[in-house]
Parts: sequence; C-alpha cells; structure tokens
Amino acid sequence: MVAQKRAIKPKAIGQQPEDPAKVPKTEFRVLGEEMIEKKVKTSGKTGRVYLPGNWVGRFVKIIRMD
Repeated sequence: MVAQKRAIKPKAIGQQPEDPAKVPKTEFRVLGEEMIEKKVKTSGKTGRVYLPGNWVGRFVKIIRMD
C-alpha cells in the first residue's frame, strides 16, 4: 500500500496543518473479506465502534473517512 504525498506539511510532528481544509485526501487500496461502515460513538473520553462477534480475533484496518 502506497499513500500519496501531501501538498501541505504539518508545522511540527503531532500538530495540524495551518489550513486543514486544503489537505488533500489520501487514497488507500485494501484487499479484504468484508466491509462495514459505521459511525464512531462516544465512550467516556474516547470513541468506540462495535463489530460483529465473528470478527473477534481477526485483523482489521480502520480508515477515517471525514
């Protein structure tokens, strides 16, 4: 998997770019068995996504869409 280079670099490691609206989207190509689209829900001070029980022990990849 190869990610495209971004046109705008963050100011420093861990910081957001000066104008996040101008950061281009990155395309990912992933081969897999199934795909589920869900909205992340609040869980204390973090977020949570519930997946089917038969996915327990499986390897998954999470990609933020927006």
